[in-house]
Amino acid sequence: MLDPDAHAAAAAFQSLLPGPLHTLGVQAVRELLTTPPSDSPSPSVGVVENRFIHTKFHAIPVRIYRTAEAAVQPALLYIHGGGWTLGTLDGVDSLCRELCNQANCTVVSVDYRLAPEHPFPAALDDCVAAFAWLHDRAPELRIDSDRIAIGGDSAGGNLAIAVCLAARNGDVPLPVHQLLAYPATDFASDRTAWSEHADAPLLTAQDARWFMSLYAPDRRDHRNPLISPMAAASLTGLPPAHVITAAVDVLRDDAEAYAERLRSDGVPATLARYPGVFHGFFTEVGSFARTTEAIAEAARELRVAFTSMNP
Repeated sequence: MLDPDAHAAAAAFQSLLPGPLHTLGVQAVRELLTTPPSDSPSPSVGVVENRFIHTKFHAIPVRIYRTAEAAVQPALLYIHGGGWTLGTLDGVDSLCRELCNQANCTVVSVDYRLAPEHPFPAALDDCVAAFAWLHDRAPELRIDSDRIAIGGDSAGGNLAIAVCLAARNGDVPLPVHQLLAYPATDFASDRTAWSEHADAPLLTAQDARWFMSLYAPDRRDHRNPLISPMAAASLTGLPPAHVITAAVDVLRDDAEAYAERLRSDGVPATLARYPGVFHGFFTEVGSFARTTEAIAEAARELRVAFTSMNP
């Protein structure tokens, strides 16, 4: 069922982790899975800059990736995954570099506040603020404010969709495209993948439920569309989307249901399920052959989205 490289990675994760994530506690999981900064990041890009977005109460770290081109560029706001509880800018550094080069765009990666210290809506508030900042600072950043996309993986994909829903409500400008890798879309889901892949590598069904409870501890909130986008009355008016799923993943069916729901509500959406891999593969640059394929396809979809918005 798993490709050879994914099978090897699954075995490595199993040897690294003393038990399922939900049994270890937040601090232990963070220590085990946090990606350290690389001494020789690859691939190279023109400019990498760390900055802060200053809000009324706190500062939001962001990392900006830009090609060497001097011209005004389209941009992607990228939101890392990690169950709303884990994840850093370093964990998606290689992915952001790849997307910057392959899509020929500026990529801004946002380091939002994490649960359980900061439950919903803290992470979403930070991502909305980051998108508004990116739009407002577009001239300074040499970004085309009419061509800003949003994307993310797993919990980051969930937050990217929520930003789009907030934008549709007028809170921020609407992104031109959604790039979503196995996003969490339905906290109340019991679709087939939840049982079929309940013991999948890295993220089991119990792990996923645990992360959801840390982000939204009050179960009454789980039908809030900003937490469970599939609970929205309509997805009409959201940006076109490219949805990536892994065949062996508890979130597979929920992400694919979101793509189908977009289509039924009149929103263009492409869906790419990658066989032989498990949750988390999209950010593992250089580890899986499927990752290389998925990034190349995602970059093509971004280029198409940006080209279609050219005057």
